[in-house]
Amino acid sequence: MKNLDTIITVVGIIYGTLLILVTFVSNRITEAIRIDALFMSKPSETTRPLNLVAGLFIAGYGIYSLLKG
Repeated sequence: MKNLDTIITVVGIIYGTLLILVTFVSNRITEAIRIDALFMSKPSETTRPLNLVAGLFIAGYGIYSLLKG
């Protein structure tokens, strides 16, 4: 079970890193994983920094979890 927890945590870190990348890079792949596009009716360039905040939180929590455990 601990191995599955580690895998899920690493996937979370990768997703958080991709969200950080979404803030700076715009292409078909990054547009598909934008968090602001999931929750806002009209996502735009002004809402793009929300991905940075979410990515830092998700990746940071994952790194913290790996270091703590």
